[in-house]
Amino acid sequence: HVFSAFFAGFTACTLTNPIWFIKTRLQLDHRSQKVTAIECTRRIYRQSGILGFYKGIVASYIGISETVIHFVIYEAVKAWLATHRSRASQTDDRKTFRDFIEFMAAGSFSKTIASTIAYPHEVARTRLREEGTKYRTFWQTLNTVWTEEGTKGLYRGLGTQLIRQIPNTAIIMATYEAVVYILTRHFRPVTVATSNTDVTSEFYNEAKAKRELA
Repeated sequence: HVFSAFFAGFTACTLTNPIWFIKTRLQLDHRSQKVTAIECTRRIYRQSGILGFYKGIVASYIGISETVIHFVIYEAVKAWLATHRSRASQTDDRKTFRDFIEFMAAGSFSKTIASTIAYPHEVARTRLREEGTKYRTFWQTLNTVWTEEGTKGLYRGLGTQLIRQIPNTAIIMATYEAVVYILTRHFRPVTVATSNTDVTSEFYNEAKAKRELA
């Protein structure tokens, strides 16, 4: 789960960082309300080239730790719930509405812990994406914020982040589990006997049928 979450997060950060960078620039641009995403993209490219779109990527890579923590805790909580769940029949693998409520709770719980632990990287990443600021590198930004603003500066906006992340994660995890459950039940492979006895009998019956037709 750790390696799966890490590689998933690394791939997502690398491919989508330019999009998030442009989005942050548009949100922070106070000079004109008419600046479009295309104009913002052109300006970034003129100023810094392709590498300009990856400013703050180190903070995003550090933020993979949030994804890792989230998925590890989620899988652990889900396993704990499965172990302590009381069912009329242990062989019944059908899921109920209660199961998906539990998935939502597990997702919310794990995301809350992960976001709280890894939140300073969000602050550093946003500061790095500001245009024309004193922030240059990830660790320099964290140190500057810590020196000037203390712990409150590193966790500024955490409440808003949790309000956005918790319901979002709950819906995502419940939907993910529901789709996996539906597809697994719909495309469940049919067990085929492959023992020597069954194979021999099959060939024998086929040969016998051909002789009868001849």
